[in-house]
Amino acid sequence: GVRTHKKQKNMKRNDQTLTRVEFQLMNIIWDMKDAFCAWDVLEKCGEPKPAYTTVATYLKILREKGYVDCRKESGQGKTLRYRALVSREEYTRRTMDGVKKDFFGGSLKSMLSYFVQEENLSGEQIMEMLDMIREEEEK
Repeated sequence: GVRTHKKQKNMKRNDQTLTRVEFQLMNIIWDMKDAFCAWDVLEKCGEPKPAYTTVATYLKILREKGYVDCRKESGQGKTLRYRALVSREEYTRRTMDGVKKDFFGGSLKSMLSYFVQEENLSGEQIMEMLDMIREEEEK
């Protein structure tokens, strides 16, 4: 017989990394504080603007990944209103934790050493970083 695949509703897979385009859209979304619709996102997209259907498809993907949620508002017809479920800070923390784990064996020291060497930090920049670390220790 023919096998059908039932689509899971509210699939939460937000442990997944965002693609470049998904991240660009999430940056637009994070900058919008209130619930928004696909047209609001499209309006904020740079040139050349994607098609409305492209934005709607990416919003659906972001919903499936657990980054946004949506609902229909009464009196708004078919218009879906979206909101971010994952903050920019939370995504940054998860991503950096993943980089630390995947590229530096979980070692913060190795990760910091890499950035100090690769970014050719000046003595002044290194001192600023040390001051930030000291301030955190004093909290």
